[in-house]
Amino acid sequence: MLNRRYLRIKAFQSLYAYWQSDNASAARIEKELFSGIERTYDLYLSLLLVFGELRHVAELVFEERRKKRLPTPEDLDPNRRFVDNPLVKSIAESERLRLECEKRKISWVGNHELFSAMYRQLEANEAVKAYMSAPEPSTFKRDQAFVVELFGELIANSEALQEVYEVRNIAWMEDLDLAAGLVKRTLEQMRATDMADVFMNEIVRDPREDQDFVSTLFRKTIEHAEEHEKAISEKSSNWESDRIALSDMILMQMALTEVRVFDQIPVKVTMNEYIEIAKAYSTPKSKNFINGVLDKLFIEMRGDGRIRKVGRGLLES
Repeated sequence: MLNRRYLRIKAFQSLYAYWQSDNASAARIEKELFSGIERTYDLYLSLLLVFGELRHVAELVFEERRKKRLPTPEDLDPNRRFVDNPLVKSIAESERLRLECEKRKISWVGNHELFSAMYRQLEANEAVKAYMSAPEPSTFKRDQAFVVELFGELIANSEALQEVYEVRNIAWMEDLDLAAGLVKRTLEQMRATDMADVFMNEIVRDPREDQDFVSTLFRKTIEHAEEHEKAISEKSSNWESDRIALSDMILMQMALTEVRVFDQIPVKVTMNEYIEIAKAYSTPKSKNFINGVLDKLFIEMRGDGRIRKVGRGLLES
């Protein structure tokens, strides 16, 4: 299963497209929604593969330098802090990642020059030099912080890498930021005890579970749109529904739908998720506005029984 926030964002984008278009077909947009999820998952896997490609190039560079006619002591005994970084090594040697990429026909075969150039940039980078030359023994937290920074600065923002993605599929560029966010989350959630491929559990997914969640959210938000728009308008003091930003209206309708339809997702989780999405996809004032309106509506919906949660600890959450 993919990260639920990512799935909510994809549903939000699709609902925005649906309500922005005069002649939109919900079925067509839903189909494109599923395609976008699969496309972003492929991007996510391909970005993880970059670590293995860079590590492979590093080993080739080490071997080439050792074979020089007059190798230096550093050529003979290279600094392996990057290639032996536990996160880089675990990703590069992940059997689960390899099998999942084989199944989905994802690889970087034929792009050796791309990663050779990227590795040269890596070696010249000042932050990388500082990490490599640090006198104190490395710790997992330091190794992790380095890999997260390396990914954000040199991999996700690589213009050469983005050009390759654009040539392969121009639609990939729309989802690259989301895929990069998923990779960053994976790196940040890795733990020192997870080095035996445990951290890759989340890449092995049943797409039906993702599709069930996002399809239900997408369809039910449209189904309840009129009812929810009226409720939101009534709780938005001094604001007519047509003056509320479309992005805010959609996010609030999605939140109202989620608390009603998904009886095992805590109300607090739903509230927090849509506020976080609003920070990235709506106006600067949206966070407080959405929070205030939803808070009123959630209290009312609890009272009239429209919100019914099941499971331990969910009734009052």
